[in-house]
Amino acid sequence: MPASDVAHLLTRQTHRRRGASAVAFLEGLTMERGRAHEICGTARRTLAMAVAQAMVGNVLWIRPSWTPGRLNPDGFVRFVDPGRIIMVTPKRPEDLLWCAEEGLRAGIIPLIIADLPGPPGLTAVRRLHLAAETGAEMSGTAPLGLLLTPDRGGAPGVESRWSMQPAHPDAKGEVWVLDRVRARTQPEKRFHIKGLKSGLALGEAP
Repeated sequence: MPASDVAHLLTRQTHRRRGASAVAFLEGLTMERGRAHEICGTARRTLAMAVAQAMVGNVLWIRPSWTPGRLNPDGFVRFVDPGRIIMVTPKRPEDLLWCAEEGLRAGIIPLIIADLPGPPGLTAVRRLHLAAETGAEMSGTAPLGLLLTPDRGGAPGVESRWSMQPAHPDAKGEVWVLDRVRARTQPEKRFHIKGLKSGLALGEAP
């Protein structure tokens, strides 16, 4: 890649996004379309399903072929119809972000989820933002990119970062703590989440 292109990706300038809007999930929490967001923590996939539930259309879920475990339809059917999930399992690490970038750039699928073994670098995140902007121009509706990362995450340059963990071992039922760790236009904040038969909802502090 030419040095001029890399410099463009690393610029701190906020790019204009056409067709961008916010996706509202969990009673008013939002993620802006046309951007890449990060979800970390042990319950990151559960929160990703809640975002998918708030959207219409297919979901492109990208995960490494070499990691153990698979998404179990019985576990997420209360969130989304399993038929909406398009699973992609690249064999090479470099293809994980390539698939996410191409999915966002096409603008055909509204939600692209990259289930990653670790946080990507700044240049990769910038490329995802630009790809989502291109997707918005192509389709008229900006796609949303989710980066699922383990532990505390830490991908630089993401539009927002969320962390979701089980509340505590003695909690009755499904109870989580959701932290909005970083967001460009919103403050850091902690939310308490409870599980429902139909998905998730904001709950009361224990």
